[in-house]
Parts: sequence; structure tokens; C-alpha cells
Amino acid sequence: MISKEKKQAIIKEYARTEGDTGSPEVQVAVLTARIEELTEHLKVHHKDHHSRRGLLKMVGQRRGLLDYLKKTDIERYRALIEKLGIRK
Repeated sequence: MISKEKKQAIIKEYARTEGDTGSPEVQVAVLTARIEELTEHLKVHHKDHHSRRGLLKMVGQRRGLLDYLKKTDIERYRALIEKLGIRK
């Protein structure tokens, strides 16, 4: 679970306007941080299937947000995956 301070820093970095938490960029960035932390958890606890299911759900949710962003604004999509280091 990401800390409150780390989440606020991510929101501040990726927000398009002041107080923006709902844009796809912010949502994808927060999901990416959660996915990275859960991936590290699963490297240690490889039999934790409940967390693995949650990870797969998060990856699917992020994929859906990225597909939406790609469909609506390809330049924002490209900038975001470049900044986050997501492969696609």
C-alpha cells in the first residue's frame, strides 16, 4: 500500500490542474505505483494468490485507462507511457 505522502506527490506531479485527481494521467500514475509495490511484495510472497488477483485487476484497470487515453489524445498517451516507463 502506498503511503499518503507518496500518493500526494504523485498526484501533484501528474495533475493537469490544481486539485486534479480524476484525470487518466493521475489515475494511471497512482495505479502504476501500487502495481510496482505489489510486484515487489509478490517477489517475496510468491504464494499470495489473493494479492496476485488484486494485482491483475489493477493491471487491467490501468490498461483500460491507457486505452481510453490513447483513443482520446494520442500525444498525452505517448508522453505518459514515456514518463512512467510503461512498455506498450
